[in-house]
Amino acid sequence: MEQFTFLTGMIPSTLMIVSPILIAAIGGMICERAGVVNIALEGLMSIGAMTAAITHVLLESTIGFSIPLALVLAALSGGLFSLIHAFASVTLKADQVISGTGINLLSAGITVFVCQIVFRMDRSISYKMGMQTGFLGIYPTVWIALIILAVTWFVMYKRPAGLRLRAAGENPHALTACGVNVIRIRYIAILISGILAGLAGACVVLTQDIQFTVNTINGKGFIALAAVSFGRWVPLGVLGASLLFGFSSSFAVNVFNIRSLDFLPSEVFNMLPYLITLFTLVIFSGKDYAPRSIGQPYDKSKN
Repeated sequence: MEQFTFLTGMIPSTLMIVSPILIAAIGGMICERAGVVNIALEGLMSIGAMTAAITHVLLESTIGFSIPLALVLAALSGGLFSLIHAFASVTLKADQVISGTGINLLSAGITVFVCQIVFRMDRSISYKMGMQTGFLGIYPTVWIALIILAVTWFVMYKRPAGLRLRAAGENPHALTACGVNVIRIRYIAILISGILAGLAGACVVLTQDIQFTVNTINGKGFIALAAVSFGRWVPLGVLGASLLFGFSSSFAVNVFNIRSLDFLPSEVFNMLPYLITLFTLVIFSGKDYAPRSIGQPYDKSKN
């Protein structure tokens, strides 16, 4: 009975944790289905989280829609920042992994720098009230994530734009032969990925924290990236992987309610989400589910 109560009590927190992971993972999936590796999800989520926190802190007492505005601005900031990755990896044909790593490192410095300018410390000040829960204690971010998932599935498999997106990651030269601009598709995919990652970062800071710090994202972008691989680059698979990782994270937070596990140190459970992430990456690293042209710079002159 204790275990059943524990599991049912975890549902709201699990969905809260799953939502930003799922949103960021959908963005990563869109980008990689177009043929561009995007390990910059972590950094883009940090940019979005910082933007959302600053917006909400500064406007919370003056306007009544600071949270929706924070979500919008976070998404825009993530999208704009992702254009750096697009320019480096698509236009300059730089190594996509190195470009994404550079963005992660750059975001770590920029977020602290901006907070120092605005608040004179390496974090935002705490806001009075974050996003409020709705029916059954569930945050609106859950519905945002599900809507994004449904729209993504519909566009990818029911619309011509989705077919072009998938072709850009499978056989971009065949797509060019059909008169489609592969460069433009990859730019759009990276931009959408950045927008969703920025939105995901905002969802994290407005539901799971009371301020932005350098540890707000804390690996969630890499977990989202793992969810893309574990989910085999398809929307429903990404949903299942996000639920698994979200449940493990929620379990690590709520496990102290199980008395029979009190003898174990908390660090054991804190490692659980990352151990599961690492385990799934090892299991699926040799599987041939990835788009065939992923990670390969597009050169129109080569066939």
